[in-house]
Amino acid sequence: MGNHNVNTTLQGALILSVAAFVAKLLSAVYRVPFQNMVGNTGFYVYQQVYPLYGIGMTFALSGLPVFISKLIAEAPDLATQQTVARQVYRWTGGLAVVIFGGLMVGAPWLARGMGDHQLTPLIQMVAWMFLFMPALSVGRGYHQGRFNMLPTARSQVVEQLVRVIVILAAAGWATHHGWSVYRMGTWALSGGTIAAVAALLTLPRWRTAQSSAGRRLPHLGRRLLIEGGTLCLLTAMMVLLQLVDSFTVKNGLVAGGMSDLAAKSLKGVYDRAQPLVQLGLVVAVAFATSLLPALTEAQRQRHPQAFKRLTTTMMRIALVIAAAATAGLISLMPWIDRLLFGNTQGVGMLAIYMLSIILATLIQTYNSVLQSQDTYRLTVVALMTGFIVKCLFNRWSVIHFGGVGASWLTVMSLGVTFAIIWYGSAHDLRIGIWQRSFIRKLLGCTILMVAGVQLTGDLLEHWWPALATGRLAAGGALLITIPVGVIIFFSLALSWQLLTVREWLAIPHARTLLKLWQKLRHFGGK
Repeated sequence: MGNHNVNTTLQGALILSVAAFVAKLLSAVYRVPFQNMVGNTGFYVYQQVYPLYGIGMTFALSGLPVFISKLIAEAPDLATQQTVARQVYRWTGGLAVVIFGGLMVGAPWLARGMGDHQLTPLIQMVAWMFLFMPALSVGRGYHQGRFNMLPTARSQVVEQLVRVIVILAAAGWATHHGWSVYRMGTWALSGGTIAAVAALLTLPRWRTAQSSAGRRLPHLGRRLLIEGGTLCLLTAMMVLLQLVDSFTVKNGLVAGGMSDLAAKSLKGVYDRAQPLVQLGLVVAVAFATSLLPALTEAQRQRHPQAFKRLTTTMMRIALVIAAAATAGLISLMPWIDRLLFGNTQGVGMLAIYMLSIILATLIQTYNSVLQSQDTYRLTVVALMTGFIVKCLFNRWSVIHFGGVGASWLTVMSLGVTFAIIWYGSAHDLRIGIWQRSFIRKLLGCTILMVAGVQLTGDLLEHWWPALATGRLAAGGALLITIPVGVIIFFSLALSWQLLTVREWLAIPHARTLLKLWQKLRHFGGK
């Protein structure tokens, strides 16, 4: 019976991981066609208000449901589970009404704080989504707590799919009919509320008529605030930094001497970094956290050696993939920018922003390990410190250095966060990836990959002059240079034994890669 429960848990974790990957992928990819349709200023309008939606989404999509599922799983019987769910629903319902009212009334003030009073209706549109947050978070958490992951997974994918359809439809309609970018942004942000309704329709009802009430959970409000709030804060890490950008980047550019219209356009260019970083994070974190269920089980079974080995494996996989993705994006940024967005504006600040992929991946991976040990305080202190650094210095940095300054401040804030987590972690967590031989090999693989990609790119530009201007040509060049980079990096990683065989096999589908490598070595040795 115990093995059956473990298998059910692992299968459920896999279902949720796949659904989360699909949802995040949709959330990252739609921004490219959207920006292409509405331009830099239209993208600026949407991205200024998006972080407010993003915070609400982390409440309803991942932060609160995880906490609620824990409460439900702790309840001894169905009646108590129902009682706990009702209690949580009342608390989150009160919170949702407060946030809704605050955004509706405070929208003009927030818009002025962002330096653009025309954003007021967009902020008020986002407010409506928060009213559906309690039903979504409690519904998802209740079913997860009863080890039924399919409703949550289905609702996550449906929510993101509907939202993307509404956003792109609004952008297309606005472009065709000549709407203002603010009217377009308002309709695009309505996608959050429409998607929440669609997601709710996919969730089975959790309320049932109970003849006897279950045991009420004491101190629920405090736990909701501390534990639930902590999980939401950790999930919303990158969105919180984007929120600081919404209040400081455009205002800082204007204070630095730029015209209002030019500042809006440049902020739109700066926001191009978001889908690229999100894609890098989705890939790196997905590979690393595929080991999380096994890690949690090792902790539950009190197997310290297995826990230590899995922790090291997860850290190394995350760092290897994040380093390769970051270096590849930076070296290919001019072509990526031209292919996706039609020009090479802001290449420098976008390339710098890509460094945040490594830091954010490590923070999220360390946090996953700490969560499996029910440790939250260290990560919260680290995140709040990094957030304060961003708040204090971002505007000053933008005034003096432009968009590049905002990129550097994001990287510095994440660096401060990671440094605090690393220094505050147990010794076993620190030594897992910071071994000289591993770091030296990783740097060697990364540097030689970048050199090979750059050399290939230079040769292509020499033979193919259209690369300097053509969008399709840039796409063709990426089809050549990306495989070159991947082959160089992983050939060196396998040759230099960057990861152990056990660590390679922990990566999904890596067995095929290892078999191919063995065949190539055998063929080359003949």
